[in-house]
Amino acid sequence: MKSARQQTLLALLARHDTLTTASLAAQLGISKETLRRDLTALQAQGKIVRHHGRARLIHTQNHDGGEPFVARLKSHYADKADIARHALAWIEEGMCLALDASSTCFHLARQLPDVPLTVFTNSQPVCQEMARRQHVRLICTGGELDRKYRCYMNPTLAPLLKALEIDLFIFSCEGVDTHGDMWDPTVHNAGFKTQLLSRAQQSLLLIDKSKFQRASDVKIGNLSAVTQMITDVRR
Repeated sequence: MKSARQQTLLALLARHDTLTTASLAAQLGISKETLRRDLTALQAQGKIVRHHGRARLIHTQNHDGGEPFVARLKSHYADKADIARHALAWIEEGMCLALDASSTCFHLARQLPDVPLTVFTNSQPVCQEMARRQHVRLICTGGELDRKYRCYMNPTLAPLLKALEIDLFIFSCEGVDTHGDMWDPTVHNAGFKTQLLSRAQQSLLLIDKSKFQRASDVKIGNLSAVTQMITDVRR
């Protein structure tokens, strides 16, 4: 919960140049003491600056080096489509699924049958694809659209998640390093995945061979938190 809260805090600061600690505490729904501990930890990590009751994100620690969604969709196209096809075996009618804004999850969305399901997502392309399914209940995070990644940024996901029982969270990431840590290039995408990993009953990581031995800017969590992984790497 602390990790997810801190990722949400960073997402709030990413949307504003600076915010007061009172405003942050109110938006996160936490006490000033809890906020103070979070800010102290983030400052020690070199991610924020605090000054006279305000906090500001250090943008050099959050540079956006990820590829746009359109480029990622074309990269390793056949491998991602095949990985997504294998993920279908995990899905049963009546499930509540959470899908991230990865290109691999979009491949999965295109292959999903029109059966009774609930799909929760922050992905604009997945929303558009699911809107064509008559039997799928679609729930979007809403928020500001990040056009580069075709995803919605909503720093206040907690109320939405409280109302949902997520059976399976399906996601990908920018990379997995040698320690098994998963990474993404943006705070809002990493924060979404961190929160869903802690909320879902099970999680399924879809990852092609190009993503291993790679890191990025924001850590999502460790592979130890993931229920299962589908990849094209030969073991």
